[in-house]
Amino acid sequence: MSTEILSLNPQNVWKHFYELTRIPRPTGQMKEVCKLILDFAVSIGLEAEQDKVGNVLIRKPASRGYEAAPTVILQSHLDMVPQKNSDISHDFTKDPIETQVDGDWVRARSTTLGADNGIGCAMMMSVLEDHSLKHPALEALFTIDEEVGMDGAFGLQKGFLKGKLMLNLDTEEDGELCVGCAGGADVNVSFQYKEDEKIEKGDVAYKISLTGLKGGHSGTQIHLGRANANKLMNRFLKDVVRNYEARLASIHGGSLRNAIPRESFAVITIPEQLSDDLTDLVSEYESLFTAEYAGIEETISFKAEKTALPKSLIPTEIQDDLINAVEACPNGVISMLADFPGVVESSLNLALVQSAQGKIEVKLLVRSSSESRKEWVCSSVESTFLLAGAKVEIGGAYPGWQPNAHSELLNTMEKIYLEKYGERPHVIVIHAGLECGIIQSNVEQKLDIVSFGPTIQGAHSPDEKVEIKAVAKAYDYLLAILEETK
Repeated sequence: MSTEILSLNPQNVWKHFYELTRIPRPTGQMKEVCKLILDFAVSIGLEAEQDKVGNVLIRKPASRGYEAAPTVILQSHLDMVPQKNSDISHDFTKDPIETQVDGDWVRARSTTLGADNGIGCAMMMSVLEDHSLKHPALEALFTIDEEVGMDGAFGLQKGFLKGKLMLNLDTEEDGELCVGCAGGADVNVSFQYKEDEKIEKGDVAYKISLTGLKGGHSGTQIHLGRANANKLMNRFLKDVVRNYEARLASIHGGSLRNAIPRESFAVITIPEQLSDDLTDLVSEYESLFTAEYAGIEETISFKAEKTALPKSLIPTEIQDDLINAVEACPNGVISMLADFPGVVESSLNLALVQSAQGKIEVKLLVRSSSESRKEWVCSSVESTFLLAGAKVEIGGAYPGWQPNAHSELLNTMEKIYLEKYGERPHVIVIHAGLECGIIQSNVEQKLDIVSFGPTIQGAHSPDEKVEIKAVAKAYDYLLAILEETK
């Protein structure tokens, strides 16, 4: 039952997270959740305002004795990634998230949970409503539409924020303090074509389905070597088109730029006499993929199912250009950071391949903490698809967040962590995109920023879960930081 989480501690944090799970809030659908936050501010008697793009800011005065302390900005994003398993019916535009307690974790039923970044929002709401806390003046910034395009951070109204210290609550590992992150850019590829309505007599159609991959966050989990459904599907298509007289009618793989694609589906035609050969080939590829990703992917499913003949096909030239370009395109980790061993510097997620009505779209997300490397990866992708005759557009670029070598906020947080928990926190730079660098670019004052949060695993996939004890610890740590900021 979803209400199970209401009995977890700290109860005020889980109460607000439960409220957020009741409201559909995929990126682009922010009106209702913004109203929730604005109404919440009214209910607790605090000043709130909304900027032109929709970000919500709630101000809370300093508690007694903290009037002279510097204002602290608390920041989280309101939207969530909508991902579900194919075996359930869930409409992210209207259905609530059904949560469940699973041992030491909270997860959803076959969908993303929205702990990224709903837990951060819930912690902020708890701080705002609790008038017994000791803290400086607070600015609680709830940004919109972070997951696709970071539109809220990009559109942040100049002069909206006054504080100089900022706590971003979007880091996903207990004990880590994040002080920098990668920037990114979108690469949008398109092929235009006139549909081929000539289907060879005696051909039959099959739907090829690749499912069961883990997917995940294309920043924080790109280094884990998980399979990319688009790469695997097009690897198979190259073989079946070249050697089995197959033709491609349609393809749909992946969904969101920042999610490693978990599934891909294609409809092909093939001479009927080669049907048995096709099913054997699909079975061989399932075994091949399973062997190649042993220890990484445990539930790869690759199947062929006979289906109705399509009305048209993708022209041979476009079909071949698409398959060859996707096959040639790099994917995954491109380079590593020398100064932070084990941290990815640059990566590429071949996120979406989709055909419909005379057009094929391929969408990719490039991440890098190096601006020059980011431009180089974008350029290499551009070259690959230009050679295939596609149209390529690069946009949606956002800056990285460069570490502050003289952060007083970080020094304070390290000291508090050591005193409270008897060990030093792990100071990191991450490959995922946070809003910190973009927010810094949209304020006049220099911000001192640190990001932290509870352990969340499987973000951007239906495997997403948040550790219960880590939520309690993160909230306890947040209160200690605020109390210490005088």
